[in-house]
Amino acid sequence: MGAVSACGWGVPALERALHAGNTEIRPLRRFDTTGQRTRVGGEVPPVPEEVRRAFPEWRRLSWADRFALAASREAVSEASLPESLEALEVGVFFASSTGGMPEAERWLAQMIRDPVASHPGALGSQQVNGPGDAVARRLRVCGPVETLSSACASGALALGAALSALRRGEVELAVAGGADALCLTTYAGFNALRSVDEAPCRPFQGSRAGLSLGEGAGVLVLETVASARRRGVAALAEVAGAGASCDAYHMTAPHPDGAVAAGAARQALEDAGLTPAAVDFVNAHGTGTPHNDAAEWSALRGLLGERAARVPVEATKALVGHLLGSAGALEAVVTVLGLRAGLLHPVPGEEAVDPDTPVELVRGGPLALPGARAALSLNLAFGGANAAVVLTAWTGP
Repeated sequence: MGAVSACGWGVPALERALHAGNTEIRPLRRFDTTGQRTRVGGEVPPVPEEVRRAFPEWRRLSWADRFALAASREAVSEASLPESLEALEVGVFFASSTGGMPEAERWLAQMIRDPVASHPGALGSQQVNGPGDAVARRLRVCGPVETLSSACASGALALGAALSALRRGEVELAVAGGADALCLTTYAGFNALRSVDEAPCRPFQGSRAGLSLGEGAGVLVLETVASARRRGVAALAEVAGAGASCDAYHMTAPHPDGAVAAGAARQALEDAGLTPAAVDFVNAHGTGTPHNDAAEWSALRGLLGERAARVPVEATKALVGHLLGSAGALEAVVTVLGLRAGLLHPVPGEEAVDPDTPVELVRGGPLALPGARAALSLNLAFGGANAAVVLTAWTGP
């Protein structure tokens, strides 16, 4: 696995910050927030020099491309794979919501100031498929390269697409994940919707007032059991099942009864050959908006029944912000870390959980959950898109 987030560059930095349980949502520096209702977000810290040096093309890359390449390089290295995957049957299944939007914003500002000095090459990174294509070029992937962009469900959908390709025998190995960067267009849009909290977001808590935007990337290397055995490598976990659905209800609001979202989770469990009773913990979408948290609680209650108020729930966005198209990918990484360590990360703050959304939120410190076997990672998106991934502990050789 590989990760870039407000916690830092790399999975170790992410895991340390998760266990510390302190939010990394802070005042933004990337762009001017003057005129906006809010000022905070989960901004990736400055790049370490050793990461920058690893990519000679760094200056020509968009921020989303940089996050994608750094996380992919880490994941491929940790998977004991060569830097070039040209000789292998590999596919890239990547998610993004904004692509190179920050770079396009800067180009437009320059164009307005001085049309002659503006360079149209900056628009090349505007494509939403930019991060996935950059990964494919860097790793010399000659198999299928797909970009999924279905708002905040995209990262989980990318994992589902990779799983499907592996099962079909289309590839033996897949690089799956997502990358997005903070940009003023998205930030202003969410502020205009009044769905952003002025303080770091507080999922499922009584005074929650909205989400906090973030940025970064999460990448997982998936392969068949046969491929892993042939290479002599041990798996971290198993992507056991995936599911998707659409509320067909509203462009920005989830359906309040959560039934269709629960259907995506149920589909993922059935795909994994499991029942809802097998779920040991949930990594929730947990944006911190009143409507989304309420709909997600309804979905969990519909899926888990009376267990819904007892199954431990992580809410990663409270620490790193909402990574939009890459949220599901990073949260899958976090879910695997929880399965591996038998330790769930806490959600910052001491405020009581809203009695209308009484999830068993992990609070106060990491929750030891030794022997956890199966976890559900759930994402709910604009347009009513829902995606779920079931990850299980790996017990094979």
